[in-house]
Amino acid sequence: MFTSVLMIEKALTSADVEFVTTLHGDEQIAFHVLLQARGDQADRLLRAIDDVALGEIDEAARERETPEGQEARGPAELALEVSLRALRVSGSEADGRLIEDHPLDALKSLVDEIRADEVIVLTDPHYVEEFFHRDWASRARHKVGVPVLKLFSHSKA
Repeated sequence: MFTSVLMIEKALTSADVEFVTTLHGDEQIAFHVLLQARGDQADRLLRAIDDVALGEIDEAARERETPEGQEARGPAELALEVSLRALRVSGSEADGRLIEDHPLDALKSLVDEIRADEVIVLTDPHYVEEFFHRDWASRARHKVGVPVLKLFSHSKA
């Protein structure tokens, strides 16, 4: 069985599930999902810049209304459960956990623990972080020792 660590930042859509579960044809995949709840103030600014870059000015103005920190834990737990259920319904094995701090350290530990075959980072575009190679996928490529595939989610949350 092929083992993938799937890093996400929101609930998977049905299109996302189909996308990741068909990457390897008919091969059975076991997914280990990591989801991090929304971050701190610095993340809010970067998200707003990304919204502006995508021409979504209204979204940029609403960034301050998005729960962060402890307030984001409940929605993050729900997003994780919805994602795991969708992966299982598709016929894949799936387990997961929330990441509290240091997502790349958690990723590296999990990859080593389960002897993952690959990492899939599935997120919305993050232009500022990507430009400076500070996004999860770019940083993970130097840390985990397995192939890292970066994919964009099929819808905005």
